[in-house]
Amino acid sequence: MANASPDLDNADAQRQLNNNNRPSSSGFWETECTSSKLFECSRIRALADERDAVQKKTFTKWVNSHLSRVSCRIADLYNDLRDGYMLTRLLEVLSGELLPRPTRGRMRIHCLENVDKALQFLKEQRVHLENVGSHDIVDGNHRLTLGLMWTIILRFQIQVIKIETEDNRETRSAKDALLLWCQMKTAGYPEVNIQNFTTCWRDGLAFNALIHRHRPDLIEFHKLTRSNATHNLQQAFNIAEQHLGLTKLLDPEGEDVLDNCVEAEKIVNRYEALASDLLDWIEKTIAVISNQKFANSLTGVQQQLQAFTTYCTIEKPIKFQEKGNLEVLLFTIQSKLRANNQKPYVPHDGKLISDINKAWERLEKAEHERGVALRKELIRQEKLELLAQCFDHKTTMRQAWLNENQRLVSQDNFGYDLPAVEAAMKKHEAIEADIASYEERIGVVVELGAEMEVEGYYDIRRILARKENILGQWSLLKELVQLLSKDFGKHLLEVDDLLQKHSLQEADIAVQAERVETLNTAALKFTTVEGIYTRTSVFI
Repeated sequence: MANASPDLDNADAQRQLNNNNRPSSSGFWETECTSSKLFECSRIRALADERDAVQKKTFTKWVNSHLSRVSCRIADLYNDLRDGYMLTRLLEVLSGELLPRPTRGRMRIHCLENVDKALQFLKEQRVHLENVGSHDIVDGNHRLTLGLMWTIILRFQIQVIKIETEDNRETRSAKDALLLWCQMKTAGYPEVNIQNFTTCWRDGLAFNALIHRHRPDLIEFHKLTRSNATHNLQQAFNIAEQHLGLTKLLDPEGEDVLDNCVEAEKIVNRYEALASDLLDWIEKTIAVISNQKFANSLTGVQQQLQAFTTYCTIEKPIKFQEKGNLEVLLFTIQSKLRANNQKPYVPHDGKLISDINKAWERLEKAEHERGVALRKELIRQEKLELLAQCFDHKTTMRQAWLNENQRLVSQDNFGYDLPAVEAAMKKHEAIEADIASYEERIGVVVELGAEMEVEGYYDIRRILARKENILGQWSLLKELVQLLSKDFGKHLLEVDDLLQKHSLQEADIAVQAERVETLNTAALKFTTVEGIYTRTSVFI
């Protein structure tokens, strides 16, 4: 089957050789959060090792497909090329030329000499090898060995392809020419649209279309479906090997490993969508929690505080986890791209991790302000509720006191004798004194009502109605007391004059009683003396 190694052209191959197994520098990559370095490095290493394993397997099959012409075979790409012998035989098969005879021997110097002969031959063929030497191959450097094999493939199997058009013969780079050739050969096949060497080959339809174009008798293309990718790939690779003599360089499961670039592209789209959704949620949430209008009741504020607590404990943690997942997702994207020697992905303006972090900081600031304001409002409403309870308690007591005193003052039974009148006067004086001392308590009720009115208590109408009722009864009581005081003052002189006259009459009566008593006594004595004289005369 045609080689399906990583989608590189000559420039890509040279960059791979220049890497020399060192991580490429990138400002964006270097500025990532230090706390994620361990995850980042392990992820990069895993993806790079996975990619290298696929390349090694594919290149090994490709090398053996050519060495089979001279009855040679390698088992390990890195080890079996180190002595330079197999590398020399491979170049002879590919070029059709004889290279200098390899030096027999297993010492390092012999291996270096043989590999150097092979590299010198490549230079004579105008193959540019930068920063790669015979010691790299002898030492089994994985990256440089893979890069060297890809350079050889480009030079001797693909290189520059001539594409015939209606107007002229156009020369293109190996990658562009091969892509154009695939597009021309698969034109007209349903569900086959080759635009790259990654995503467009995953379902296996493109491989089957190429075979069907040249050998329609081998494949029933109309029976293939995109959903059965493994079957499609396995069929294409097996038919190409069995009927077309093309070595099976890839396994269907190897496609999953080569999909790192494809995955990266999908993850990029996913990152963009998730970042947009998260930023939209942050902005909407900031707009909601920045609203400082609260319910004007203790129950309403308590409900708002409960909703805010639910946001802080349930809704926000989910979004915070999404934010962390975005960071991991970006690290994964960069890891995949770096493992495939691709440029780092830089999110669009406003969707950088730093932008999301800034938006999150604004959210937390608004959240803090909302929490402080809610608690202040809760304290204010609790204070108003306590004031209302205190007001109701005091007004109830004042109401009972006013009713009782109005009843007492309204009584007009002052008695019919002096002690009763004096008792009524004392009682009236006590009521006046009690009323005078009670005025301060009525003032407390008025102050409570005024304070709740200023603070905007939600049930202020009821409060004001009770306050006006208390003030009305208070005014009525004072009027009754004043009226009673005038009545007492009006009759007080007459009563006093009558009392004096009554006292004089009593004194005069007492004097006359004494006189009468004296006369009675005298009369009694006189009567007694006269009776004795009469009886004496009779006896005489």
